[in-house]
Amino acid sequence: MYRPRNGRSPGTASVSQSALRCKIARAVRAKLKRIRDGQKPKVLDLFAGCGGISLGFERAGFVIVGGVERDPDAAASFYHNFFGKRLRPPPVWLTEGALDITRTNPADLVAKSVKGAGLAVDLLVGGPPCQAFARIGRAKLRSVTEDPEAWLSDPRADLYKSYLRFVAELAPCALMMENVPDFMAHGGENMAEEACANLEALGYRAWYTLMNASFWGVPQHRERMILVALHESVGSDWTFPGPTHRASPPTGYKGTRAAALALVTRGESDFLNKGDENTHFRQPPDEVASGQVKLKREVTVSQAIVDIPRIPIGQIVAGFSRKPREWPYGKVRLSDYASVMRNWRGHEASDCIVDHMTRYLPRDFKIFADMEQGEQYPEMHMRQTKLRNAAAKRMGLREKSVKWLELTAHLVPPYPADKFPNKWYRLRSRQPSRTLLAHLGKDGYTHIHPVEARVISVREAARLQSFPDGFQFCGSMNAMFRQIGNSVPPLLALTVARQLMQCLKRTQ
Repeated sequence: MYRPRNGRSPGTASVSQSALRCKIARAVRAKLKRIRDGQKPKVLDLFAGCGGISLGFERAGFVIVGGVERDPDAAASFYHNFFGKRLRPPPVWLTEGALDITRTNPADLVAKSVKGAGLAVDLLVGGPPCQAFARIGRAKLRSVTEDPEAWLSDPRADLYKSYLRFVAELAPCALMMENVPDFMAHGGENMAEEACANLEALGYRAWYTLMNASFWGVPQHRERMILVALHESVGSDWTFPGPTHRASPPTGYKGTRAAALALVTRGESDFLNKGDENTHFRQPPDEVASGQVKLKREVTVSQAIVDIPRIPIGQIVAGFSRKPREWPYGKVRLSDYASVMRNWRGHEASDCIVDHMTRYLPRDFKIFADMEQGEQYPEMHMRQTKLRNAAAKRMGLREKSVKWLELTAHLVPPYPADKFPNKWYRLRSRQPSRTLLAHLGKDGYTHIHPVEARVISVREAARLQSFPDGFQFCGSMNAMFRQIGNSVPPLLALTVARQLMQCLKRTQ
């Protein structure tokens, strides 16, 4: 079985591993007794972002006691939604400002806690930044450093070790970690398996798998690695929750999954061999349940945003996003999904919708209007070019003539087709959305509205990520989009949280 390369688990610089294991076990047993006597488990969210994971765990009955997040806007959103509305003050160690996990000492954090510091945290959740592992992040890093292997030495790849440091210090009963699929194949190493081995050395049993959010009612194809660990004192085995919805992710997602599973299926890693009893990987639950027929249909984009009002193009002007405005909901028949988003316990919607702001892109509104659903820019460019050529032939126009150029300007979009192979995409109404990215904070062209000639709004992006309408985002429009794109879908977190609650509450 693989062991940590440095010969010790995170957080064991001055404590022997056996002593640390005993210390963690004692703390976990005390926490389990309190939970099984009826108290709600307490959650600390690391790399919290605006709180997508916390929102799901809160809905499942957990108490959110704090979060660690370095981005000021995301930290402000987290604070506002989980503590800003409460009459009682939050724990003293939760600050409204940003916290950097690499500079935050877990012991100091707990020492400043409320009375009973040793029992302050029952469960850790979080998703270490994925940019170092995601292929899009790698491409960006290469372009900046001009080094094709720069992503291998990206310090963000080691941030998950800070997460393990908190585990060693805070002794949670259980934990959940989330990341992109490529976390399982980073530079020829399976970081998920390495994390599980480190957790095992601390006395935890750990498992990980791949889950696509569309199989759990999120109107978005979003593939993620989910890792769950239970301390051996919990006494429960773990099975990842089965899907609730039928879904059919596009071919590209199958390729992403296959690439992530390369080390698992080929067994080429020095710490992971196919069939090894110590392998912590579990088959994706949607594949295990592929034969089930009693599943709901996937939630589509149109079902997700059915009641969000239209934005007339004429009303989108410069400065549009800086003008706060409340929009009355559309008077339509609500989908089940929209009803959930408007009536999420603790984050219910008001009579109007907020953050319904979008980008002012006057040069491209006509191009958006000409695109068909499911179409990318190169496809649309080719189609419009063929229309131009057919019209020019009928009209007898000579190439490069004044009339030909006028016709070209009217029909063919001006940007070279080879410059935007995957960047522009018009959503399909009757399918889940493509994966929302943090890059929405830059332009939003990857998510063009399926019916209107514009990119999606902040609130529409929040709906596609399964954030309820009563959840408020802080910061500029760019910051809001970034927070949404970086988040774990709350509905996906909820399905894992419910399963964890059953494990923690179960008596022996």
